[in-house]
Amino acid sequence: MNDVYFVGWGTLSLINAGLAQSKQRSGLNWFLLSLFLGPVATFLLVTFFRDPPGAY
Repeated sequence: MNDVYFVGWGTLSLINAGLAQSKQRSGLNWFLLSLFLGPVATFLLVTFFRDPPGAY
C-alpha cells in the first residue's frame, strides 16, 4: 500500500513540474515543493498563477 502512495505522490510532483513550466515557472522548484506539499502545490499552481501573456 505504501508503494502505491509514493508512486502517486511522485507522479503528482512530475505533473506539477510540467504545469509550472507551461506557466513559465521553474519546473525543478515546483517539483521539489510538490514533494512536500503534494495536492496543495497543485491547487496553488492552478488558482494563483495565470498562463503567460500570448500563450494562446
